[in-house]
Amino acid sequence: MDTDRLTGAAKSAAGKAEDALERVTDDAVNDASARLRKAEGVARTVYGQAADAAGELGENAADLSRQALDAGNAYYRQGRRAIASTIRHQPLGALLAAGAVGFALALMLNRPSRRRRWSAYH
Repeated sequence: MDTDRLTGAAKSAAGKAEDALERVTDDAVNDASARLRKAEGVARTVYGQAADAAGELGENAADLSRQALDAGNAYYRQGRRAIASTIRHQPLGALLAAGAVGFALALMLNRPSRRRRWSAYH
């Protein structure tokens, strides 16, 4: 429990005590004070619960992001090993594949633009 929850519980208990005193004395000022203190205690308790929940959410998000990063690194290492093994065992095939990819990229980057000029529509 954090301090907000403890403070809220204490204020709520004090408000309940004042409420009991008001019932015995039938005092309207004490009644308002007791209700105010109880409301303040409940609000502080709810605030403490929300702060705890937000902290837990942050911790869970950090854990999940670490797990995702670790999984991504593992996939990267496995892929890198697989590619290195393929290149070692089939160097000519790897060279031809790399050349084909380079040729395809050169064709895509050097093709003319498909934009039409405004004058072509007249």
